[in-house]
Amino acid sequence: MSKIKGPGIYLAQFLRDHEPYDNLKNIGAWVASLGYKGVQIPTWDQRVIDLDKAAESKSYCEDLQASLEKTGLQVTELAAHLQGQVLAIHPAYETVFGAFYPDGLNDTARVEWATAELTKSVKASANMGLKAIPVLSGGLAWHMIYPWPQRPTGLIEMAFKELYRRWKPVLDAAKDEGITLAYELHPGSDIFDGATFEMFLDVSNNHPAACLNYDPSHFLLQQLDYCEFIQLYGDRITAFHVKDAEYQSSGRVGVYGGYQSWSKRAGRFRSLGDGQVDFTRIFTLLTEAGYAGWAVLEWECCVKGPEQGAAEGAPFIAKHIIEATEVAFDDFAGGKSNDELNKQILGLR
Repeated sequence: MSKIKGPGIYLAQFLRDHEPYDNLKNIGAWVASLGYKGVQIPTWDQRVIDLDKAAESKSYCEDLQASLEKTGLQVTELAAHLQGQVLAIHPAYETVFGAFYPDGLNDTARVEWATAELTKSVKASANMGLKAIPVLSGGLAWHMIYPWPQRPTGLIEMAFKELYRRWKPVLDAAKDEGITLAYELHPGSDIFDGATFEMFLDVSNNHPAACLNYDPSHFLLQQLDYCEFIQLYGDRITAFHVKDAEYQSSGRVGVYGGYQSWSKRAGRFRSLGDGQVDFTRIFTLLTEAGYAGWAVLEWECCVKGPEQGAAEGAPFIAKHIIEATEVAFDDFAGGKSNDELNKQILGLR
């Protein structure tokens, strides 16, 4: 069994245009002071990385990593969630996702742009010696999640074939570099649970670079067994967002949320330790599954502030990391063994 690395922190939700949250040096010093050992960097935010330079220049990547190492930090992963979501957008979502990509792009141009950005993320990750890139899959069929009106035969199969067609160049590039794309199974994307992940694996012929960013909060809000998920798909988990959530249905709202704000939904994201996720069980199952990547805080809470959430997150993760045993607890009671002794014990002559 391997030891999980951490604590790490995903920077996306903490970046601001004022100190100490305004650039990698400042925010790095801040999270290091809280006890974090690694940072997951959002590749679309130029306050913390120039993706073009990172893809083109290994020396730029080495300088970036060296600057973090001065404060005791490592880069855990380069995250490309937004570019992944943009790779496959139904026209109904073009306007609301407009902030994720340059103005004026039609679907063809948007796919080309997203493919290029994702490929840069692969090259930059290779330059930094990283092994996984957390992404969202995007969604062409998400608007058909509820089967009313009845879905035409072959519609979902067509959507997944097209989804894979768009992802294939990036998956192949990642495979060539020994890197995995860690899909975060997320509402709004066509890959959002175990069944849809299996559908993607089927159309991709089990592409070796198609892996998972495990985030139990999205599963709890779907009322999916997030522990059994690890037992089913643990060999494909290559990244881990440590994120808490709670689900409290009522006579008024349930899983779909009733178009309410986050604070009034039945399912809500919470700071670590304030929700219902059983992280003791999760860290045990991931350790048993051989996961040796980073445990990275993703903070999204509708009650507690980000500074408190970040401050509480590092010791919470550190407390849950398991020093995997290399010995059996009952070794002291064992003895030497051989075939003759075993035959004697079994009553075999």
